Amino acid sequence: MSLDAAQKKKLKQAAHHLKPVIRIGQKGISDTLIAETETCLERHELIKVHVAGEDRDQRVVLGEELVARVGAELVHRIGKIFIIYRKKKEQA
Repeated sequence: MSLDAAQKKKLKQAAHHLKPVIRIGQKGISDTLIAETETCLERHELIKVHVAGEDRDQRVVLGEELVARVGAELVHRIGKIFIIYRKKKEQA
């Protein structure tokens, strides 16, 4: 699933008013953080993630690792904030 520019634009607009619901801190990415991110994505589809730290490259690595581990799409990244999206799984 890859988002095109128009889809990303709409998702960025929808995420504008959102507050970060996941925060990656000094401990980095843990199994608990992954589980909480999974829960938030399943509930909301579109979330903001705040990545702490002053090293820009390290923030990018942590954000991209989280996106990959939960099977989401990176919509946008600005500073310490990542906007990620994952379509809800179909209910049987």
